[in-house]
Amino acid sequence: MTSAKKNTWGRRILRVFVILLISHLLYAIVCRWINPPITITQASNWISGYGLQRDYIRYEQMGSSIKYAVLASEDQSYLEHEGIDMEAIEKAMEYNEKHANKRRGGSTISQQTAKNVFLWQGGGYFRKGLEAYFTMLIETCWNKQRIYEVYLNVLETGPGIFGVEAAANAYFNKSSADLTEEEAAMIAACLPNPKKYTVKPMSRFVRWKSKWILRQMRHLKRDSSIKALVGDS
Repeated sequence: MTSAKKNTWGRRILRVFVILLISHLLYAIVCRWINPPITITQASNWISGYGLQRDYIRYEQMGSSIKYAVLASEDQSYLEHEGIDMEAIEKAMEYNEKHANKRRGGSTISQQTAKNVFLWQGGGYFRKGLEAYFTMLIETCWNKQRIYEVYLNVLETGPGIFGVEAAANAYFNKSSADLTEEEAAMIAACLPNPKKYTVKPMSRFVRWKSKWILRQMRHLKRDSSIKALVGDS
């Protein structure tokens, strides 16, 4: 390949990279006010035959119980970090080194939101690198409440079920605003692997984890900053 052709390909790759960068930035800004039309995870579930049940609702319409439960389960330090919790990652790495057959993640709610909205499921350094970039992007463009609102709307809560409102309807035939603490804890308990850890019928893991979540929720309710985030007056 001649030097001229190499330069041409280099400019094309750079142009595509810049276009993608600007597009993602604009999309992130738009999602500050508008919920994602669809995510890669939602689309892949639909294509795989699981269907797609979701019901995006406003943050104020979500019950305080589910907000406390998901925080207790997924990221109790949510208001203390700026997107990535290095201490949680280090603890997860130490745990995984000692437990070969069990895996613990150190992702924050911000990281999971970035992954769910912009990327795909699964690991790998490339995807993790993109996840870090999008995490910083939404931490800059959105505020903590908006990140949490989007997360609660797009998280997977069962095969083909996305968001806390769809989960509340699917499992308990009620709105997320009307969930009891016990019901909210059951939904939050399935989040590590919602296709494996089922709410109904209740899996052994969900039964154990939901009790742990209920205890953690009591601690979070004593935190004034968490109460303000949840809107628990």
